[in-house]
This record gives sequence, structure tokens and C-alpha cells, in this order.
Amino acid sequence: MSRISVQQLRELRQRTGAGMLDCREALEHAAGDIEQAVEHIRRQAAAEAAKRAARLTGEGQVGSYIHHDAKAGALVEVNCETDFVARTEDFRALVRHVAEQVAATSPAALTSEAELLEQPWIRDPSRTVGDLVNETSARVGERVRVRRFTRFRVSA
Repeated sequence: MSRISVQQLRELRQRTGAGMLDCREALEHAAGDIEQAVEHIRRQAAAEAAKRAARLTGEGQVGSYIHHDAKAGALVEVNCETDFVARTEDFRALVRHVAEQVAATSPAALTSEAELLEQPWIRDPSRTVGDLVNETSARVGERVRVRRFTRFRVSA
């Protein structure tokens, strides 16, 4: 087994937001390969999110995003299990990112939550919006779901 450096751990933590032990385990599983470790962490996050799928999500936040030209905007509702998680910066950042994604996407591409989650994330096309939601769910330890969203655009 290759030796895992502090630099590798730091880079993996920055890219995924996963905990130190999860990063170390992923790097050991991937024999020090950062890309394989990222994929390992994403698979784990998706598996953890699937385990939480039956939990009720009665808390959350409504977020908005207005494009810089003030011609497009979005409102989203993202839910979680507790108000404690809903108030965390990690959860609030997810709400902002989802609202930004909805505002940037054409209306024909968004008719359901499933279609939104399958889209490549506008800030990093190598990840989907679903990956973003699953990673946040893994970090906060609760079920997280995008419940509702709408997009507004000034028409000519």
C-alpha cells in the first residue's frame, strides 16, 4: 500500500468536503489515486443517501437566485430532516447552488426533480446536481431533497 500524504488528504477534502477518515479510507482504497478516491467518496455518498430515502424531510429553506442582468431568476425549496441542519452554511450553500442551477437552465429541461438531479452542475460539469445533493446529505448526516423549484425569465 502506498503512503498517503497530508497534501493528498487536503486536496481530497477540498474537492469533496468529506471527513478526514473518509478521505483517508478512500485514498487507501484507491491506492493514492485522487480521481479514484473522489469516485469512491461519491459512490459512498450515493449509498448513504439511498439509506436515508425513507426519512421525513420536514425542515429546510427556500432560496432564490437572480441573474446579474436581472432578466432571469429562480426560487427553490430544499428540505432536510432538522432545523439544525437547515441553518448550517453547508446546507445554505447547497440551496444557493440549486437556485443558481435552476435559473441558468432552460425551462424545457426542467420539468421534475429527477431531471434537475441528473443535470451536469453548471459550476463543475463533471458532477451532477444529484452528486451535489448526495455529498451534502453525507456531510450533514440527514436526508436532503430538492422539493420544488420554479424559474422566471423576462420575456420579450
